Amino acid sequence: MMIEAWSMGPGTLEVPLSLFAKNRERLAEKLQNGQVVVLQGGDDISHYDTDIQYVFRQEAYFTWVCAVREPGCYFALDVKTKKAYLFVPRLPEEYEVWMGKLLTCSEFKKIYGIEEVHYVDELQAVLKSLNPDTLLTLRGPNTDSGLTAKEAVFEGIDEFKVDNEILFPVIAELRVVKTPQEIEVMRYVCKVSSDAHKQVMLYARPGLMEYQCESVFLDHCYRVGGCRHVSYTCICGSGNNGATLHYGHAAAPNAKMIHDGDMCLFDMGGNYAGYAADITCSFPANGKFTDDQKLIYEAVLAARDAVVREAKPGVLWSDMHLTANRAMLEHLKKGNLLKGDVEMMIKNGVNGILQPHGLGHLLGLDVHDVGGYLPHCPPRLAGPLGRLRTARGLQAGMILTIEPGCYFINRPKLAVPSYCRLSNSLRTNGAFTGAGGQHLRTPTSIGHLSYVPRPFPRRVELLSLTLVSLRISSFLI
Repeated sequence: MMIEAWSMGPGTLEVPLSLFAKNRERLAEKLQNGQVVVLQGGDDISHYDTDIQYVFRQEAYFTWVCAVREPGCYFALDVKTKKAYLFVPRLPEEYEVWMGKLLTCSEFKKIYGIEEVHYVDELQAVLKSLNPDTLLTLRGPNTDSGLTAKEAVFEGIDEFKVDNEILFPVIAELRVVKTPQEIEVMRYVCKVSSDAHKQVMLYARPGLMEYQCESVFLDHCYRVGGCRHVSYTCICGSGNNGATLHYGHAAAPNAKMIHDGDMCLFDMGGNYAGYAADITCSFPANGKFTDDQKLIYEAVLAARDAVVREAKPGVLWSDMHLTANRAMLEHLKKGNLLKGDVEMMIKNGVNGILQPHGLGHLLGLDVHDVGGYLPHCPPRLAGPLGRLRTARGLQAGMILTIEPGCYFINRPKLAVPSYCRLSNSLRTNGAFTGAGGQHLRTPTSIGHLSYVPRPFPRRVELLSLTLVSLRISSFLI
């Protein structure tokens, strides 16, 4: 009897295997009879020259078609018959001593709902029996990392006609627009991550270390939500660290003590069934904004709200970025931090100084999901807009993050236009240098997927249990 769904246990979401069967069906509909798709899954990776391995995470395209969690596998899809084939490693008997029961091919078939399961050493023979005109392998650029998708390679592949250009733009585009089932999985992981952020805020206070707040997030996501992984390295910046966009790396491992008066910028997202959340919360460590912090927070909140109001199918993401920039600059101008014409500020790049990143990004099986700059999409723009991870028009079913930010980064050599009235002096006297950054992120799709409370702009004095998110993470179109 086939298993119909997968979950991490009681209280966690049951993910229907039909989700992945639907993805395979969508893919086959875009291809031609005689073509057979061949994908290679991820492999175990050792810690350098040791016999200790990193916790395995499956390659995202492989997850999208079949949800197989084990390393060392291959997958094939016969476009004509729409039949799926899984190929698993033939492991030695002593595997059971160290790693647990060896699953048979029939057991893999039941677990993943794949029509046929064979061993990897049978891949060539099975593919030959399908008599394909062309094998389609995956090769294409990830425009966020600059790396290339891993192309399937196996013994005997040179006996087939292989095309490595057709598949990539098709499958990447399919990943951009989520199915209703995919959206439900992402809604779940965003809810788990939102609740974890709330727990962090209840816990956070001056005198704690940043990594202690990170540990609360990790605990809730895994213990309560069944998220064994997070989707990226947790960023738990306080004070000046909040202005470091990707703080939390090995050289800056969330290791500062949180002080009274610090703003906390916590950027963390769980991962469930391969699908990512990405949520950022900004709040004062002592529960109360200063006047300066209030001004910056409200400016970023205004930027987020402007995008939420105007985002809809057909609107260009680059236009939404500028919408957010204008709203933030207008608010800072009203607060007498900036002076002059907002359009001139944008023309001269002030928006790129205060927000040195794009408005947001596609979200899915990768936190910076694929499809931003496919061949049929608008190309990358010049200037600050070149930092956008996509410039394409919004479509129904897309999930993107809306994450405006305002950062005060101590860069003495940075030329600042004259109409930034206080910018240079503020960096000198420290009034804003210690403010770090404020950022709100919410996943959305013209419906918010994050569930973190944000204070009303006029009510920014927080109790310790009120959560603020200045990167609005995940928004569903």
